[in-house]
Amino acid sequence: ENNNRMLKSRFALPASRAFAAHLRGPAQRFLSLPTADLCDKVGLDVSKIPTEQKVSVVDPALNFRNFGGKMAFSGPICTIKAFESNPLVRKCFEEPGNGRVLVVDAGGSMRCAMLGDNIAEAGVKNGWAGIVIYGCIRDSAMVAEMELGVKALNTHPVKSHKNDPGLQDVPVRFGGVTFKPGQYLYADSDGIIISDSPLSL
Repeated sequence: ENNNRMLKSRFALPASRAFAAHLRGPAQRFLSLPTADLCDKVGLDVSKIPTEQKVSVVDPALNFRNFGGKMAFSGPICTIKAFESNPLVRKCFEEPGNGRVLVVDAGGSMRCAMLGDNIAEAGVKNGWAGIVIYGCIRDSAMVAEMELGVKALNTHPVKSHKNDPGLQDVPVRFGGVTFKPGQYLYADSDGIIISDSPLSL
């Protein structure tokens, strides 16, 4: 009964590595890899932070919150650096995602939202695994119903402007971690970790 509930709901994290092992497909092979187990697998403990190079952990002091319908998500990353302007977020989510994760450095702004329900819906339709925003989203009740991983700092009802699209596919840094296009991101309710290469259990 418990396994059936987990299979039916993407809100639930996998209960075991056995569950993770039977998932297949390019979009799902990252989905059920708990960040805690991945840190254990690479031998990461507190004595190796921040010197460990295999895996970087985003500082939990930023208190990223889960807003999407998928609590656990992961995949290769692409990046955007844009402050209070989101045209590149829409542009990316209107392109094929192929299981990737979009990382948006919005400067930690608490003055507007960088993602709403329309853009999030485009991300779902185009096969994106998720998005991490160093900033805010809006339409959170609707976003919570979508098959998309969404982590952000908070919500804000005001939309961003469109005047400065920002930069795409450049290194961005927040939470003590530098995110580079092509790295791999793993996120769940325990946190966010980054690796230069795919991780497995």
